[in-house]
Amino acid sequence: MASFDSSKLSFEYDALIRARSEKDVQTTLRLANRYRIPVTTRGAGTSLTGSASPVNGGWVLDTSPMKRILIRKEKSMAIAQPGAVIGVLQKKAEEEGLFYPPDPSSLKYCTVGGNIACNAGGMRCAKYGVTRDFVVALEGFLPNGEKVTWGGEYKKFATGYNVRDLWIGSEGTLGVITNAVLKLLPKPESTWTSVAAFSSEKRALRAVRSMLKSGLTPSILEYLDQESVYCAEEIASIRLFKEVGGKPLLLIEFDGSASELRRAKRSVKKWADDWALAFKAARNENEADNLWEVRRKCSGAMFALGKDKLNEDIVVPLESQLKLSDEIKRLRSTWKLPMPTFGHAADGNFHANIMFDRADSEESSRAEGAVNDLMRTVVRLGGTISGEHGIGLAKSPFLRIARSEAEIAAMLAIKNALDPQGILNPGKVFYPYEVWDETPISVPLPWDKKPILEES
Repeated sequence: MASFDSSKLSFEYDALIRARSEKDVQTTLRLANRYRIPVTTRGAGTSLTGSASPVNGGWVLDTSPMKRILIRKEKSMAIAQPGAVIGVLQKKAEEEGLFYPPDPSSLKYCTVGGNIACNAGGMRCAKYGVTRDFVVALEGFLPNGEKVTWGGEYKKFATGYNVRDLWIGSEGTLGVITNAVLKLLPKPESTWTSVAAFSSEKRALRAVRSMLKSGLTPSILEYLDQESVYCAEEIASIRLFKEVGGKPLLLIEFDGSASELRRAKRSVKKWADDWALAFKAARNENEADNLWEVRRKCSGAMFALGKDKLNEDIVVPLESQLKLSDEIKRLRSTWKLPMPTFGHAADGNFHANIMFDRADSEESSRAEGAVNDLMRTVVRLGGTISGEHGIGLAKSPFLRIARSEAEIAAMLAIKNALDPQGILNPGKVFYPYEVWDETPISVPLPWDKKPILEES
């Protein structure tokens, strides 16, 4: 299992080390640094970009056994080890009347360390932000095995460089986390969920801007385009509106006090009258759960449109969302592949799913072209190539499209300063930058980079 992550790209490695303590991590890194052995740190392996796949072999350092969670209620903080599961952390916080907002879709399995490593997001980013916004302090080890602490169990910290934030989103290339201090919020009193159907994808996206401009702040605002809705309705057999089936949807959730929700309900119902073809609000928790079924099931149902999927999480500014909708239609037509798209409309982070058959060389070639086209399109619209999945292996060919030479040089300087032996997660993030002299016109897909097998 340690040979691959959720990207399904598998590579040989020499040893699997299950760390159960800080001492295990420190000893592993000291030896690896001395003998220049590659180390790939992993938690649950839920990364979709190959971040936790040992592309250069060496040792896999599994931190999933380190699961301890302590809730500091008086500080509104949690101290969690890297193997702690996000869903468990959320439950423990809620038992104390507190709330940990980041909620990636893999929260039942994904770990604190992995979430910090890729700066994970989730649906509640609309109101609360991403993992970075909840990391107070980090403790762990540099690649040479020296212990470091970036911050502490306090809310103010202005002592030296903010290396903590360099580690967040660094995908295990700068150090290994062994403890994290996380900010918790008061648990919202209640939530209210609704769904709206629209005459077109553009009208749905215009309605998003209208809601946000009105001053409403939903905790969740999820968009499903017509292909995504088709997958949910026709393949997963979930139909929310009998009278307007097959139309793009917005799933909306607000949280807060009873008075806050009363105001939100009035405003949202008026907004829906102005914009939506149909609108439905949940009257209780069970009805809310039924509404969310369309979002939970649409992704898995997409495999009826193709045996394989490239799930590309992309980000565009709010003002570019309408253009992105047009570009997705162009991409479908140009590359003749389904591309159901859904995602977090309030922060512009969408998941464009390119469906194809990897065993069909001609279709794989078109998927390669579609990925290249999509990445360049997103950057042209003022966006970027990843919002919450990270770069890893799958998106490393596109780093130079999204970042300038000066920016990449600065990042490489940091990498070389903290990991001069280059042992931590080598072959990721900067890999194509070190191979190609100029931005490639055609970028190979990740499975062209020497995988030994593909796990189903």
